[in-house]
Amino acid sequence: MENPLSSLLPPIFHFTELTGIHLMLLVGIMMFFGSFGGRLFQKLKIPQVVGYIVIGILIGVSGLAVLGKNTVAALNPISTASLTLIGFLVGAELKIEVIKKYGKQFVGILIGESITPFFVVWILTGTVTYIFTKSVAQALSFGLILGAICAATAPAATTDVLKEYRTKGPLTTTILGIVAMDDAVALILYAIANTISAPLLGGNSVSLISQLGAIAYDIFGSVALGLAFGFILNLILKNIMQNEGRVLGFSLGTLFLCTGLCNSLGLDNILSAMFIGFYMTNFAHKKTSTMFKLVEKFTPPIYVLFFVTVGAKLNVWIVTPFIALIAILYVAGRTVGKTIGSRLGARITGAPESVRKYLPYCLLSQAGVAIGLSIAAGNDFPDSIGPQIMLIITATTFIVQILGPICVKYGVTKAGEVGLNVTAEDLMKTAKVCDISIKSHIICRPETYTIVNDTDTVGDIIRSFTHHENTNYEVRGSEGESKGKLVGQISIEHLKEAMQIGEMGETLLAMDLMEKPKVTCTPQTPLPEANQLFTDYDTDAVCVVDEENHPFGILEKFAVDHYIHSRIIELEHKLAKMEE
Repeated sequence: MENPLSSLLPPIFHFTELTGIHLMLLVGIMMFFGSFGGRLFQKLKIPQVVGYIVIGILIGVSGLAVLGKNTVAALNPISTASLTLIGFLVGAELKIEVIKKYGKQFVGILIGESITPFFVVWILTGTVTYIFTKSVAQALSFGLILGAICAATAPAATTDVLKEYRTKGPLTTTILGIVAMDDAVALILYAIANTISAPLLGGNSVSLISQLGAIAYDIFGSVALGLAFGFILNLILKNIMQNEGRVLGFSLGTLFLCTGLCNSLGLDNILSAMFIGFYMTNFAHKKTSTMFKLVEKFTPPIYVLFFVTVGAKLNVWIVTPFIALIAILYVAGRTVGKTIGSRLGARITGAPESVRKYLPYCLLSQAGVAIGLSIAAGNDFPDSIGPQIMLIITATTFIVQILGPICVKYGVTKAGEVGLNVTAEDLMKTAKVCDISIKSHIICRPETYTIVNDTDTVGDIIRSFTHHENTNYEVRGSEGESKGKLVGQISIEHLKEAMQIGEMGETLLAMDLMEKPKVTCTPQTPLPEANQLFTDYDTDAVCVVDEENHPFGILEKFAVDHYIHSRIIELEHKLAKMEE
């Protein structure tokens, strides 16, 4: 069926080929509207990656056809670069101590979530194909190839959701481990399925040993190349860590150089990039750890372009009733198989409850490897099941790329891992002054803070130390226009000076000691902004007031530090309980 939406825009907006004149315009359209879609879907509490893909569908071959088929194909380098960065950052999470701790769990779940859907999809799609075609050979081959392809899980959309929601915990660790490895299982299953199907369908018959040899070359060659580039990158970076610009330049240059060599040698660029990250996080100089943060800051615009391109490739107008039925069975069988397999593997290996319950929701996305294998099937069986395989994988990719990220968000949210992967800087960014509390002293409850009147004596203020931890006090006026408003600030140093006078010092009034506040803020002031005031005004206490300048409490530097430290400890305890 021809795309009925493509005629809604005049031909001038249909870029059938990518030329230098149009490149900046297209990139601008993709970046701007992709970012807009991501933000819109975030507001709707839907992962931003879905918004990127939807925008891609709207402007791609299924929608307004702003991006034509040839143009989308010309944008493949963007996809390659994005997948390289994703592989690199996934590798950064594969620490040796994590692998030692979860290695048995990873392998058990990997086998279950790969092999089980293989058999479920094989049986379901093979049976229905036989009902339609009455051909045992075609039904068997169809089911085998689809079963092999369904084992793969796309890391891109999944890891984007984990990054967006700052997740951390046993479920997140397991997801990263599984999506990094199950593509290799899918390749092996496809080799076996291809070897069985080729003689049945008269396709290009290649021995299983030859195919497994090619897979071994792909896997071990990619790993070796990645480790070699990781070693080289470490040698370079440990001498230039003080220059962030050079660190980012060498890091990206190494990644893309490795990717180019992988393409030339027929190796897997994602796997190679992953092992560069693996080497850097486990064997590189400790100072190089900041390199990951720099690369991660570079990735958001690349991800926007990548997922818009993914959406633009999907063509929903080529699906026939038979393809639609098989696609539905494929998605259903793959979902059921991965659910049963991952839960069974998790139970056998003694994985935490959160992994057993919610991992299936995080394994639905498919893209790069699945599409690549479908193209391989198209080349291997061009006159039989190949074209249908390509249509089915295209159609199902459309479905799972939309639903997959939503399910990932649901899984990690229910597992309680959202917002746990944060640093002190992250906590600071999201907090306000009114969030700070020290035991019973809460900024938003002024009655719990020591706010003294200007007529209170030093003796009264000193005796209040037994009830409060404040070392600074706000002073409010008691008469005239200043009544109830902030008029001054007293520190512990002021009190010490008064006590040096002797007994007379206790009779001094607050108005005799106070000084004018250097700076004030409100309870709604962002914490980073309030924290900067300590440095800007060379003070360890900032007066908090409301809009009418009524005293609201003292924000002290140690209180901010205590708040951040307490939150970090709280998150660490929560993570420790999850792993029990």
